[in-house]
Amino acid sequence: MTGTGGPTRRTLRRGVVAGALTALLALLCCVGGAGAFLLTELGDEKQDEPVAATFGCTQAHGVNVTGRMPRFAEYGEEQLRNAAVIIKVGQEMDVPARGWVIAIATAMQESALRNLGHLGRRNDHDSVGLFQQRPSQGWGTATQLRDPVYASRKFYAKMLRVPRWEHRPLTDVAQTVQVSAFPDAYAKHEDLAGRIVNALAGGAARTVRVAEQTFCDAAAGARIAASGWTAPLPGGVVSGFRTAARPAHNGVDLAADKETPIHAATSGRVLVARCDPDRRGRWDCNVDGYPGKGGCGWFVDILHAGGYITRYCHMIRRPLVKPGQMVAAGEEIGRSGSSGNSSGPHLHFEVHVGADRSKRGAVNPVPFMRERGAPLSGKA
Repeated sequence: MTGTGGPTRRTLRRGVVAGALTALLALLCCVGGAGAFLLTELGDEKQDEPVAATFGCTQAHGVNVTGRMPRFAEYGEEQLRNAAVIIKVGQEMDVPARGWVIAIATAMQESALRNLGHLGRRNDHDSVGLFQQRPSQGWGTATQLRDPVYASRKFYAKMLRVPRWEHRPLTDVAQTVQVSAFPDAYAKHEDLAGRIVNALAGGAARTVRVAEQTFCDAAAGARIAASGWTAPLPGGVVSGFRTAARPAHNGVDLAADKETPIHAATSGRVLVARCDPDRRGRWDCNVDGYPGKGGCGWFVDILHAGGYITRYCHMIRRPLVKPGQMVAAGEEIGRSGSSGNSSGPHLHFEVHVGADRSKRGAVNPVPFMRERGAPLSGKA
């Protein structure tokens, strides 16, 4: 249970991939460092691979709190109805969809989306309701806080006072509002909260706000989708995941000139940021590579909530981040280049699940990122 303290653009445009990139497809050779190291630092952080759910993205994100609820293995109808109430209140208060994801993830941690009364000896203080808000801390009366609409309004009202809340990691925002004894606990619910928002509100977790307008599937650069994800750079895919011609290609290659900023796809903790040695054991990442050289060049691995890992290869120089550093979604982590097993400037991008950095954990980044509103399609 959680106690609380007192109160505390531009027009979208599509990136253009030059026709000359076609010839590059057969030349881009990057193995993502999969054969250069065995990564084992994660220990008991490993989690089971989640079951993916795909929802469309529409411009109408209305939510029905009384109709039939979608089915999720993790939550029943009553809990999803409470989530629908949280979304509806956010809509009525003109809170962007990112706020709905944050609010639902918070309620998932605090009450498992159940409208709890006082739990007697099992209650740490006098916490009640979806958000376990406390009458003694000025949130309202116990009766008021048992009203999901009232409780949601109180949560949003305080969240909106958090500076730059839309750009901060979910766990930072939730903790600032809730002042929990477990400040890092909220992050693990972010992915499922986004899928719940998608199911209840027409794919709203796949949207971004640009100049007070809402767009689907346009998260790149400085724009973060309501899901908390963004494309690492605006270049489109020029070489796919485990194709017939390249069955050992455990990621995708994204078009990029040298010195293109690379952004963290979502918030997380840097696991690796270093030069990957080539097949001859050389650590010479400050020069352009070539096909057959081996290795990822300068690269970064980031661990995210839910056991996801993203990998960014062939940077032009030493990454801008260090192991152990926490990064926010969209934070610049390096610049694109052609170091390592590469024949031209680009970004090799991988997504791994189950906290498994080996090839066994790699999944196709294209559908993964599209489901989070950050397609690797070249939108700028």
